[in-house]
Amino acid sequence: MLTIAQLSHTYANGTRALDGVTLDIPRGMFGLLGPNGAGKSSLMRCLATLQQPSAGRIAFDGIDVLAEPAKLRAVLGYLPQDFGVYPRVSAYDMLDHLAVLKGVAGRGERRETVESLLQQVNLWDVRKKAIAGFSGGMRQRFGIAQALIANPRLIIVDEPTAGLDPEERNRFNNLLAEIGENVVVILSTHIVDDVTDLCPRMAILVGGRIVRSGTPQALIAEMVGRVWQGEVAKEELADARSRMDVIATRLRGGRPVVHVLADDAPAPGFAPVEAGLEDVYFSTLHAHRRESAVAATEAVA
Repeated sequence: MLTIAQLSHTYANGTRALDGVTLDIPRGMFGLLGPNGAGKSSLMRCLATLQQPSAGRIAFDGIDVLAEPAKLRAVLGYLPQDFGVYPRVSAYDMLDHLAVLKGVAGRGERRETVESLLQQVNLWDVRKKAIAGFSGGMRQRFGIAQALIANPRLIIVDEPTAGLDPEERNRFNNLLAEIGENVVVILSTHIVDDVTDLCPRMAILVGGRIVRSGTPQALIAEMVGRVWQGEVAKEELADARSRMDVIATRLRGGRPVVHVLADDAPAPGFAPVEAGLEDVYFSTLHAHRRESAVAATEAVA
């Protein structure tokens, strides 16, 4: 169990990235969903002991993470949003080097570890190829391989599928699902489908604060019967937003299709639709932005 209590962090320039984050994360896949700039990467860096938060507490399986970061690092696997490697080194040699750094000292044990991980992430056939020649998906799979060295009990992956094509994304997600059966895996992302597909528990982080948490099914159930869909002409879209609680807009055949949150049909031509996690996410962002706008207006007044 990973426990995060009242975690806050303010950067030297005054930016408050985290504001009283409190979460209990059990074994399995946990989705941390939020837009760019929400504070997800700041939270991941604090959990990975790469930066000291301004306030709060982190504990993992009896380890006081802030007081004993070395103990956490011994059981941690981390795939940051951008990770650097020596590009001209082969995948095998790079993984072998990283295994040495992770404390896998015995040559035989290290060879067994490296070979097993390369097969697990489906990179065995390209083990002698320089990482510079890898596709984005192959690099991400290599990133997971290095995160799995020494059998970590906590794995953190930050925006792992951003930029991957659909086939690589599916392959990567299947790998994460397999890993997440026995350890704590935190998936930090802004891609709703990744959380829907992989995570039995989740939280939404906006503006450095946890604004929703629970199981995807429970959060979706709160919206049953309250999501309506209808087509709106482009020239009428601004008026629709002023009259209705529009939570999402997308184009279909060049025409805007909007999802509206309402207890009853918001206008003629609107029909109820089955709610999904995307509706939960967009409605949460919409409510947060509306509250922020009201607070800003009151502050000016």
